[in-house]
Amino acid sequence: MATLAAVDIGANSVRSKIARIVRKRLQVLHEDREVVRLGEGVFRNGALDPAAMEQTVRVLRRFQKAAQAHGATEVRVVATSALRDANNGGAFVQWVKAAIGWKVEVISGVEEGRLIHLGVMANTRIGAGRVLLIDLGGGSCELIVSYKGQIERIYSLPLGAVRLTREFLRHDPPTETELDQMRSYISEEVGRVAAELTEHKINLTIATSGTPAALSELWAAGQPGNATSVPRAGLLRLTKKLSTLNVEQRRALKGIGPRRSEIIIAGAHVFAELFTELELTSFRYLPFGLRDGILAQMAADDVDIGLRKQLESERHNSVLNLASHYHVDLRFSTRVAEHAQRLYKLLAPVHHLPPEYANLLQAAAMLHEVGSFISRAGRRRHAFYILAHSELLGFSLPQRRFIAAIARYLGKSKITPASPPVNALSPTDRLLLPRVVILLRLARAIEQGRREAVLNLRAKLEPRSVRLTLVTRPTGAELELWALERESAYFFEVFGRELSCIEV
Repeated sequence: MATLAAVDIGANSVRSKIARIVRKRLQVLHEDREVVRLGEGVFRNGALDPAAMEQTVRVLRRFQKAAQAHGATEVRVVATSALRDANNGGAFVQWVKAAIGWKVEVISGVEEGRLIHLGVMANTRIGAGRVLLIDLGGGSCELIVSYKGQIERIYSLPLGAVRLTREFLRHDPPTETELDQMRSYISEEVGRVAAELTEHKINLTIATSGTPAALSELWAAGQPGNATSVPRAGLLRLTKKLSTLNVEQRRALKGIGPRRSEIIIAGAHVFAELFTELELTSFRYLPFGLRDGILAQMAADDVDIGLRKQLESERHNSVLNLASHYHVDLRFSTRVAEHAQRLYKLLAPVHHLPPEYANLLQAAAMLHEVGSFISRAGRRRHAFYILAHSELLGFSLPQRRFIAAIARYLGKSKITPASPPVNALSPTDRLLLPRVVILLRLARAIEQGRREAVLNLRAKLEPRSVRLTLVTRPTGAELELWALERESAYFFEVFGRELSCIEV
């Protein structure tokens, strides 16, 4: 049974969760959390504070001991807005690597939103209709629109509770001027996405993270029975009340802990503005979030726990959206992707690529022409830049870099270890890149005429040669055979086998 550990380094706190895969389900073994306010220095002067970094490393050592005690076989550590914005984030990543041996992965706001959505969907059933997930952290606020379990849109706004508190609220309780300035800033940021969000016609709002947990418990404490949702009118009343209390008075309220009391006013105002601007009716708090999404992703990568189809759908939809955005000929790119997958299976005894590279080849096949949107001249370089800097849901940063590198080297450019696209890859990806590139070059050659001349493929593998048989339409595939012949030298360079092609 695999035991997995997820660590979330946020702007306000550091969290860990350890779970074991039991009968294709995640069984939580241990949880831990500590407020470190890593983002305070970033929001004040753009840099992580050395004392906060040192405290965070101490907490991570504790998390490491817990992971070892529970026999964790895999640990994934992600960092969010504080490290995204810090000008010394790289130094902190190196510090963690040297002190603990963990690799910290700084994820984008969109990837953060995807993992939060995955964490919620993996742990609860949500009825039909369009759902808005709100996750308010210390440095940012993620808004995820979901329909039937699939992400439609993710927005990441710089509206974290720690960020806003440090930027605007200097008195306790804050002055009206401070509150007005903060509300104006929140309103401006929400206004950037309000029109789009309103068009989605939200049926249900779910909130995760510490701020809605505190607001939900505070609301329920004043209601008869067991109130599970916080209405907009109640949220606005709570926000107004909290804004008049000092930190000691806020700390005494049910549901608001000592450290949460310091930033709850800013967090409440973000919710109040969102609910007012978007005319949302109420929210329900759920105790799931980023750590749960990280665990679900790791589990789905190892064992199918019922999420693999959803993850594959997320990836596929994201690839299609990016291809459409850059006006890719989807009929052509789909055909190239189909040929690439056939070649991947037929030539498996030759290329020896791990199974996960099939998805990366598929994405590269669908997206290799995005650079032509900018210019045909230099389209490979343009494709690399676009793919390396685009958000592709479900693909990690290293995977996006690999997909971008495949597209970069489809032309005549030589793959050299010192070139930036190659140097940015892991040692394993550098080694395997030429094998994936030649598969896609062959797939493109098979569709050289863009006329669907080749209906199917067969392969005969010999110790020193490979013969491809093209099953073609009656019109033949002379152009495609010519294009494949041009790839034979590179095929021999990569695999050490002669390539020959015939048609039937």
